[in-house]
Amino acid sequence: MMMLWLSLSLCVLLAAYHLYRYGQARKEYAVLVEQQIERKIIAEETDEYGVIRVVEVNGYRYLEFGDSFEQSCVLYDNPLYLKYDYTRAMLLASLCHEHPETALFLGLGAGSLTEVCLATLPLEDVEVLELREPLPRMAMEHLAMTDDPRLTIRIGDALELIDTAETADLIYLDMYTDLGPSAGHLAWGFLTKCQNKLNPGGWLIINQWATLDGSPLGAALLRGLFYRHYWEIPVKEGNVILLVPYSFEQTPSIPLMRQQAERISEQLGYDISYLIEVIRPAS
Repeated sequence: MMMLWLSLSLCVLLAAYHLYRYGQARKEYAVLVEQQIERKIIAEETDEYGVIRVVEVNGYRYLEFGDSFEQSCVLYDNPLYLKYDYTRAMLLASLCHEHPETALFLGLGAGSLTEVCLATLPLEDVEVLELREPLPRMAMEHLAMTDDPRLTIRIGDALELIDTAETADLIYLDMYTDLGPSAGHLAWGFLTKCQNKLNPGGWLIINQWATLDGSPLGAALLRGLFYRHYWEIPVKEGNVILLVPYSFEQTPSIPLMRQQAERISEQLGYDISYLIEVIRPAS
């Protein structure tokens, strides 16, 4: 009964918070649209879940779902440039692992994080579970994502496909719709399966909304599920990136992260190490 009450409470919280976040998310992008800076629709398709749109504004290409709800952003001339801190923080979280060889992405988006991880990490095998069938093709045709031979994409609901996914050193959970995060972001059973898919020494990296006090959405559930043994990177876009380890013996190595951040900054041409300063224990 307690779990049912908790689940209903979280659903109400998510619905209420969505109203706030829908109006607040991606303020910079909304300002661009309101100012009527040249906004060019590059591609638009409709599937059973609604509209998928690629829009270009000042050299950036934005992936939109539904009524102009932005999902991802790519600098088309330099697809390895991550504009937003939440994607930079997810990349930084990857650096907790000294030598990741396998990765599982739950949600593709524009493919920008996948692209950067393939370019900067020693990955040999990468699996993506993506709900929207047109999205991988649109990402490759219009968002500068490459068809890397190390990459396997399966179409379907990750909540159902997770059981057949390969285990991985790094797992990225970033499943958003035009209504906000997928139910999987607050589903005890699904999150447990994600952690169980980690290889020893692996990390589960979750892009979670932040609530008004800066905590991740569903903080009480997350604390109970992971026994407070995870870390957070709050970012200015109103998200909190969670770093969940395979085991209680693991903690983020700050020296390792600094060393790896310095290495990839030379490759990318920009620094992400400033986000190390805001890493905090579970809130």
